[in-house]
Amino acid sequence: MAGQKTVPTSTDIDSFIAAIPDERRRADAQTLVELMGRVTGEPPILWGSMVGFGRYHYRYASGHEGDTFLIGFAPRKNEFSIYLSCLEASENEECADLFARLGKHRMGKGCLYVNKIADIDLNVLQDLVRVSIATIERMYPSK
Repeated sequence: MAGQKTVPTSTDIDSFIAAIPDERRRADAQTLVELMGRVTGEPPILWGSMVGFGRYHYRYASGHEGDTFLIGFAPRKNEFSIYLSCLEASENEECADLFARLGKHRMGKGCLYVNKIADIDLNVLQDLVRVSIATIERMYPSK
């Protein structure tokens, strides 16, 4: 079986963010680092091209298991991918309300996509991060 592809690296976060070509996107990435760091109380760690905070171990019913970050984002070329575990808004009234108030975004299978941070309400995003962390902690309690 192949090893896990997404693993933490020792790459410096400040250097990673400084390498983002667009000034606005660099500032937006820094805003996300500050928000997620404040909510989690964890330092940012680069997992490939994704900035992650915290860590948890998951195990699926299939037996597949691994470690990944608790919450994170990736500064892609045209938008930010924000990794949350509160994406099934139809199954969670609190999440549905938060997404309705978030601002301009789109949803993917496992990501929230945001073009620029000015398009969204950061207080709502902060609440989504908190709900996502609580969801993960319920699904995968630490031993």
